[in-house]
Amino acid sequence: METLDDLLAKHHFFQGLNAEDLKFLAGCASNVHFDAGQYLLREGEEAERFYAIRDGTVAVEIHVPDRGPVVVQTIGPGEILGWSWLFPPFRWQFDARARGEVRATVFDGACVRKKCDTNPALGYEMMKRLAYLVSQRLEATRVQLLDLYGSARS
Repeated sequence: METLDDLLAKHHFFQGLNAEDLKFLAGCASNVHFDAGQYLLREGEEAERFYAIRDGTVAVEIHVPDRGPVVVQTIGPGEILGWSWLFPPFRWQFDARARGEVRATVFDGACVRKKCDTNPALGYEMMKRLAYLVSQRLEATRVQLLDLYGSARS
């Protein structure tokens, strides 16, 4: 049976971290499973965790008045869901719902923050990876907006 640090070593986000750091982070993690339609995150709730998606896809949604939930992004295997656990006031800004069966590793955000504080080299590496993730997601959002407004002009 695979250990959590073995699973992390296979996950795209954690690739390249040394075995000691993976074991260190695995101390903050556990495996979870969601069925189709289950929420992983709800807007406005306290952001105390994040997910490394292993199998399945998750729809990131925002609520639009008079329209209901609108999918703004889909997160799949090898990706990370959630970064609000890292920044005060630690509140989710969106909903996230399983599109089908989802298997993930969930991390306790406070535990990861504490471990990164005690191991600054790991903390810096995690921040670089998360900053890259945020920049990629913002770029994807920019492209979606360009497509949306470009279509509106046609």
